[in-house]
Amino acid sequence: MTLAEYRKKRGEPLIREDADDAHAAKHPSALQYVQIGLILAIITAAEVALYYVDMNFTLLVLLLLTLSVVKFSMVVLWFMHLKFDASLFSVLFTGGLALTVVVFTVAIAALGGSLT
Repeated sequence: MTLAEYRKKRGEPLIREDADDAHAAKHPSALQYVQIGLILAIITAAEVALYYVDMNFTLLVLLLLTLSVVKFSMVVLWFMHLKFDASLFSVLFTGGLALTVVVFTVAIAALGGSLT
């Protein structure tokens, strides 16, 4: 039996009247989305610019990975609305990111610490 069938059987409305109100106050405004988009564009431009800077390859990779983690976090928190949802979802995504960093670190260590 589906929830709609259960509600119909009990004489309840199929859609609660306050269903839309539960999320109305929690989401960011259009201006905040534009601000986050601009920040992401600036970080992307910094990543592209870093690629053309003559520096140690290991340092370049670490900087690019750091910027990528920042961008990942911003997209997950704002555009996937995890900042406004239950903390369980944030923990799952953070745990996945931490696991990725650990696996990457172990893989680099297994290769003798060389990224090339």
